[in-house]
Formats: sequence, C-alpha cells, structure tokens
Amino acid sequence: MLSRVANSIYWMSRYLERAENVARFIDVNLNLTLDMQGQLDEQWAPLVNTTGDFEQFAKRYPSPTRENVMHFLTFDRENPNSILSCVRHARENARSVREIISSEMWEQANRFYLLVKDASRDKFLLENPHEFYSSVKMSSHLFDGITEATMSHGEAWHFLQMGELLERADKTSRILDVKYFILLPEAQTIGTAIDNIQWAALLKSASALEMYRKHFKQIDPFKVADFLILNRDFPRSVLSCLDRATLSLHAITGSSEDAFSNKAEQGLGRLLGELNYTQIEEIIHEGLHEFLDKLQDRLNWIDDAIYESFFTLRPLTGKSSHLTPDQ
Repeated sequence: MLSRVANSIYWMSRYLERAENVARFIDVNLNLTLDMQGQLDEQWAPLVNTTGDFEQFAKRYPSPTRENVMHFLTFDRENPNSILSCVRHARENARSVREIISSEMWEQANRFYLLVKDASRDKFLLENPHEFYSSVKMSSHLFDGITEATMSHGEAWHFLQMGELLERADKTSRILDVKYFILLPEAQTIGTAIDNIQWAALLKSASALEMYRKHFKQIDPFKVADFLILNRDFPRSVLSCLDRATLSLHAITGSSEDAFSNKAEQGLGRLLGELNYTQIEEIIHEGLHEFLDKLQDRLNWIDDAIYESFFTLRPLTGKSSHLTPDQ
C-alpha cells in the first residue's frame, strides 16, 4: 500500500473518532450543568484542556464561557480539533482514498460533513444543542458500522482500526485526567453527592456508565480509574484499545506478536506489556495525573513512530534507526 494512502486512512479514522469524542464531552457537560443546577459555570474550561488547546483558546477568546467553549470546540474553523475541522479533514482524507474504501463509507463521511457544515450556519443551534451532538455521535457510530460491514479486513482496514483505537485511548486518558486533576481540586467535596455526579458524568463521557454499573454497584474513584484504564473487556478502556491496536499493527507488518520489526511495534508492545502487568494501586501510588501525563506522552511518541515507520518517504540506505521509546 502507498504510504500516502495509508496515512489518509489512518487520519480519516482518527479525525472521526476525535469529532465523536468532542461531541460526547460537550453533551455530557451540558447535562452535568443541568444536574448541578447552574453551579458549574467554571467547568467549561476543562473541556478545552481535554483537547490540549487551551493556549490557542486563550489567545482568541476572553473567557471560557459556555458559548465561547462550545463554539471553539464545535464550529471554530481555526481550531484544528473542532468538530467541524475534524469532520472536514476526515472527508478530505476519505475523498483522496475513494478507490480504497467502500462507496458507502465515502457517502457516510460526506453526509457527516454536510450535517456539521449545515449546522454551523444555524445561529441558534447552540441554544438547544443536544440533538445536534447526538447526531454527531450517531454519525460516527454509523460510519464505524458501515466500515465493519463493507470494507475488506485487510491492510487498509488495519490502518483505519489502528488510528481509531489510538485516538480513543488518548481521549479516554484525557477525560480521566481532567476530572481527577482539574475539575474537583477541593478535598472537602470528595465523596459528596457533587463528586459522585461528576464521576458519573466522566463515565458517561466515555460511554462507560452502564458497563461500569454492571461491574460495580457504587461510584468509586479508584474503581472508575481501574475500569477506564485497565479493564480488558470494555472497548473504550486504554488497555483494550491498545491491545486491539497492537493486533492491527502486527497484522500490517506480518511480524509475530512477541517480536517487533520497527519503532512503532516496539513502543506499543512495551506500553501494552507494562499495562498488562500493572494494578490500579500502583498507578494511584505513582500519582494518577503523573501516570496519565506519561501515558499521553508515550501515545504521542507511538503516533510519531507510526508516521516514521509507514508514512514518511525515506531513501533506501540499508540503515535502520536504533532509537528506543525511552530515548
């Protein structure tokens, strides 16, 4: 497969997953604000922190109000991580590989973009936005279902899977980090009704509340962290995402699962191995924020390694890189 094609497929899936996650964050925060009866005006800023774009936001908006944050994360064309920007980039990537993906996938990507583009022209949409954000999530789910049913599960499909799963793992870690480290720093509120509502909202952000309830009866911060990081069965947990991304990476390279043939496989395999033998008590002892911060750095490193291994054009020198994920 051409590196250009692989790169477009990889980023098409990452952008669509990113758009869905942003829609989920905003929609859950809207419901959380209603549950707290207007007590959480200050809680819009952490949504921008989740995407890592607060510095850019601060340069162009006077304050993190509901309207400013929602516009920045939803329709701001200058924000590369807004829903509109993500869906536009995904559509352009899909258009460039129409000969590889199914026609149904292209049609859904195009419909998704037109949905968001038309909504961006509605000046009153953000006054009652729940239906729109639900439509964004369902459009992403529909694309996933169409992909599963209509695209051959070959090399291109594995690049698509890998992009989606790495993006999902990153966003799951970020929403957990935001709640633990930013949303509720006051010790006196820990364990209160407010705290439980916020942890439930975090689980909703990852579409995890129902499945969490099936495993645990009560909301407990340590159990929530364990479920979102280390649960092997929940498809949005960090461990589950990385496990399946590793399978796709090895399917692409053809190497065995107990070996590596490039930096991406080495870095992803090492991270997955560490998570497989980690317990939540060790993570809490280290510091959850510190652990998640390192995890996000390593996911970024893996993304760079995938780019270097598969997407860059390199001269055939016969030499290989000897860098490791720790260098």
